[in-house]
Amino acid sequence: MAEKHASLKRQQRISAFFVNLTLIFICLLFMVPIFGIFITSFRQSEKIFNSGWWTFFPHKVWQETGEIKLDKDVDLNGVISFTLEDGTKVEGTYAILKNGVFLKDGTKVQYIGAKRTRTIKLSEKRWVGFETDLTLENYKNVLTGKAISYKGEDGSILTRNGTDLSKSFINSFAVTIPSTIIPILIAAFAAYGFAWLNFRGRKVMFTMVVALLVVPLQIAIVPVLQDFSKVNLNGTFLGIWLAHTGFGLPLAIYLLFNYISELPRDILESAFIDGATNFTIFTQLILPLSVPAIASFAIFQFLWVWNDYLVALVVLGGGNNEVVTQTLANMVGTKGQDWHLLTAGAFVSMVVPMVVFFSLQRYFVRGMMAGSVKG
Repeated sequence: MAEKHASLKRQQRISAFFVNLTLIFICLLFMVPIFGIFITSFRQSEKIFNSGWWTFFPHKVWQETGEIKLDKDVDLNGVISFTLEDGTKVEGTYAILKNGVFLKDGTKVQYIGAKRTRTIKLSEKRWVGFETDLTLENYKNVLTGKAISYKGEDGSILTRNGTDLSKSFINSFAVTIPSTIIPILIAAFAAYGFAWLNFRGRKVMFTMVVALLVVPLQIAIVPVLQDFSKVNLNGTFLGIWLAHTGFGLPLAIYLLFNYISELPRDILESAFIDGATNFTIFTQLILPLSVPAIASFAIFQFLWVWNDYLVALVVLGGGNNEVVTQTLANMVGTKGQDWHLLTAGAFVSMVVPMVVFFSLQRYFVRGMMAGSVKG
C-alpha cells in the first residue's frame, strides 16, 4: 500500500512538472511578440527597415575587411582570376562572384556593382554587441505630437507633425472607468436580488439575463445606435457609457450571482435578526465579501472597453472624442511605414491594461471559481 501511494505521488509530481513546463513554454511564446514590440519602440526608423528587432542582441554580421580593384586587362566575360594578400587564389565567373564566394576561413569574396566597377570586396562575420543607440524620441513623438524629421527618397529632409496620443488616453480613461464602475454597481444590486430576495418572476428574469450573453454585439449595436439617434446621445460620453453598461451587464450579473449565492446564509440571517435592512446588508456585508468576484469582472470589463474599437467608432465617432484604439488605427492608415511610432503607441496602450490586470490578478482565480464547485 505504501509503495502504491509513493508511486501515485511520483506520477503526480511528474505530471505537475510537465504541466508547469508546458505553461512556461506557452507564456514565453506569447512574450516573444510583446518583447519584440517593446524593443522596436526604442529603435530608430532606419534600423527597423534594415534589420529585425532580434538584432538588438549580440549577433554576427558581415563586416568589410578589404577591397580589391581588378586591373583593366582582366577579362570580365570569362573566368576572373585574382590573388589575395595572403596568397589565396580566387577564380570564378562574374555571375558566381556576384553571388559571393566563400573561402575555407569563412571570408566572403563578392563582386560589387556592375562590371564597370571592377571592385571585389572581402568581408567576414564578426560579433557585435547589444544595440546601444536606442532612443526615447519615438515615445515623445506619439505622446506629444512633436514635429518629426526624416529623410525622403530624394535625400531631402522632410518634416511633419507626429500623432498626439495624450488626448486619446484621456478620452480612453473617460470612457473606460465609468463603463467599468457603472455596470459593477448595477450588477451587484441585481445579483443580490436574484440570490437572496424572493419576488415573483425571479427565475424567469434571471434566465433572460443569462440568455442575453449569447446576443452578438454586432447585431445589438444597430438598434442601440438608432435609439441613441432619437435621444441625441450619438457622439457623447454618456451614450458610450450606456452602451458598454448594457453590453457588460449580463456577464456581470451572472458572475456576481454565482459568487453572492454561495456566501454563508448564517451571516445574512444574523444580520436580519439584528434588524439590518437589505441595503445595510448589501453595503456592509455583500460588497466587502464579493471583492474577488467584482475584481474578476472589473478585469474583463476594463480590458474589453479599453481595447474596444467598434463601439467607440460607432457611438463616439472621431474628432475630439477619439480614443486610443481609433488613434492607433488612424496611425496605421497615415503612418503605416513608421513602425517606430506604431510600436511605441501600441506598447503605451498595452501598459494600462497590464497594470490593471496585475493589480487585481490575486482575486482573479477566486472570482472565476465562484460557484463552480457545489458543497
